[in-house]
Amino acid sequence: MKDMRPAGRMWNLYKMGGITPALTSMFDVQSAQQMAFMRSIMKEQRKNSLYDIPLETVELVVFDLETTGFSPYHGDEIISVGAVAVNGDSIMEDQSFYSLVNPKRNIPEQVVELTGITNEMADNAPDLYQGLRAFLEFVQKKVLVAHGTGHDKHFLNSALWKTSKVNLSHRMIDTMMVAKWLNPKLGHYDLDTLLQEYGIEVSTRHHALEDALMTAKLWSTFMVEFKSKNIESLGDLYAKLSY
Repeated sequence: MKDMRPAGRMWNLYKMGGITPALTSMFDVQSAQQMAFMRSIMKEQRKNSLYDIPLETVELVVFDLETTGFSPYHGDEIISVGAVAVNGDSIMEDQSFYSLVNPKRNIPEQVVELTGITNEMADNAPDLYQGLRAFLEFVQKKVLVAHGTGHDKHFLNSALWKTSKVNLSHRMIDTMMVAKWLNPKLGHYDLDTLLQEYGIEVSTRHHALEDALMTAKLWSTFMVEFKSKNIESLGDLYAKLSY
């Protein structure tokens, strides 16, 4: 007798027709289409080799997330995404992205005070899949840059797995790691400290797009230092950061 529990049904469908029909049968058509779309983006990204591209011409997207807390694995969710395109050291402010995201849960009062994002604003925002899809369509195959990528990568991976059962495959650069390499004696590497250290004007903190723009300006200043250290390609930079 066939096992018709979800896991057993999945295995039987897989044996008969492969993973795509199995997934389609396990989820509704819309969910299957969403998963297929996200999988196609991640598959294309894995094909993309960027190590030999000169840093002065590499296409980047500097981004930031605002979230309900610190752990996506304990119920915290994304509430906004901001991003701006950068070519080499040129910030393309006319190519930016911003979206609120409905976390489908209450936003803690301290987060409301910090970000200015209220529960009413979030209730009218796109859901996680819609916000994530729009962000990835903006990013395409470009390298992702963020300050303290551990936090952002955890949330993106959680969101991708929750919506599409895939993991993020884009190359990422952490401006915090870059700062530690360039300024090993600085002591503190939070965004506020680095903005002050490099003389970058602070606009609105804890707004995803504004933080992304300030991080992009930080990246531009790093590019000047890369030249003095003979860092010419993305591969050169990754090699230095891996030490």
